This record gives sequence, C-alpha cells and structure tokens, in this order.
Amino acid sequence: MSSWTFLSNHGRALLCIARDPGARLRDVASDLGITERRAYGIVSDLTESGYILKSKEGRRNRYEVRAHRTLPELMPSQRTLGEVLELLSGSGPAGLSSRDGRLE
Repeated sequence: MSSWTFLSNHGRALLCIARDPGARLRDVASDLGITERRAYGIVSDLTESGYILKSKEGRRNRYEVRAHRTLPELMPSQRTLGEVLELLSGSGPAGLSSRDGRLE
C-alpha cells in the first residue's frame, strides 16, 4: 500500500501556524515530519504568496494567517483560506485574521 497524505505540506503548515501563531520553524518541521530547512522554505512560500504575515516579537517570529485570501486552486465556488482552515480544524484557529486585520 502506498503512503500519501490528503493535505500538502503547505496546507499542513498553515494548519499548524493557525493553531499556534507563535510556532517556531522547529515546531512546524516536527509536526510535519520534515527538516527545518524544508519548513523554512514552506513558510517562505506562504509568506511570499500573501497567505501569512510574519512579524518579530522579540527574538521570535509570530505569524498571522490571512484568512480572507482565496485558495489558489481553480474551483467553481471560491472558498477562502479561513473557511477551509476552520472546516479542517473543527473550530476557529487562533491565528486567523479577517481582511481588515482584526483577529476573528
């Protein structure tokens, strides 16, 4: 039997960050079973694409998921990132923000 996951590492990283906006790259890597270098690449991809914002709090990074962004897939009905993360997590994750930047 082949081994595969339903969500990509990018999607899984978003869930991890939405659950814990203060997660370290080490935490993301551990949760996903990947290297810190790969976690850095994924978080950089998500930041450059505008799906998360990264800010400094002291010596650590803090992330904010931009929940209003639509998914990159071409779908007949565009779903926002926040809608999908809420569905997958079963509740409103702590690190989601609305279009105007307020935490939901």
